[in-house]
Amino acid sequence: MRSAEWEIVGFTFAMALLATFAILPFGVGLAWLLARKSWPGKSVVETLVALPLVMPPVATGLILLKVLGRKSPIGAFLQEHFDLEMVFTWRAVVAAMAVMSFPLLVRGARIAFEAVSPRLEQVATTLGATRLRVFMTITLPLAHRGIIAGSVLSFARALGEFGATILVAGNIPGRTTTLSVSIYSDIQLGHDGDAFRMLVVSVVLAFVAVWTSEWLFRRSTPAA
Repeated sequence: MRSAEWEIVGFTFAMALLATFAILPFGVGLAWLLARKSWPGKSVVETLVALPLVMPPVATGLILLKVLGRKSPIGAFLQEHFDLEMVFTWRAVVAAMAVMSFPLLVRGARIAFEAVSPRLEQVATTLGATRLRVFMTITLPLAHRGIIAGSVLSFARALGEFGATILVAGNIPGRTTTLSVSIYSDIQLGHDGDAFRMLVVSVVLAFVAVWTSEWLFRRSTPAA
């Protein structure tokens, strides 16, 4: 592989890692709420969280383009107060990856929390532990493998993100080109050899990530 291709791989890996860490606290917090609490409209929240999994990725990208563009309230606020341009930058790549991979993180973490017996938490509460202490010392340690598994799966999804990324970040060489966008561009230009090299890298990264996630899920599931 050429140095330019390794740069694309490194850029994609870094952006996917950043996106995963960015959504981790929000995903874990929401997963805990969905697993442990009931409130009016909970089913609506569950549906909204899952939407990026079933909507066409380009539709999600179009929404992000409208939300983060200069003419939107969010885009205008970031531009005016922080001098941050979102669309067609690396930040847009992170945003697209984060939105598309968020449902997988929430799903994995929710399954992990649901596997933790509420009785253990109740016993700790009756002994005088605060809810925060119960979460940090009992719930989180017991659910950590499932949370890590969901995070790895989310990271794998971010690595392969294409549809939303191409709309909100484009394909700017050296700035927003990711693995999947590079493969698409090479095929369009007739550079099949380059595309297949990047394909091999994508398959290897995805295989390792998914295998690791499944292994962690099995480790986190109590034996029958």
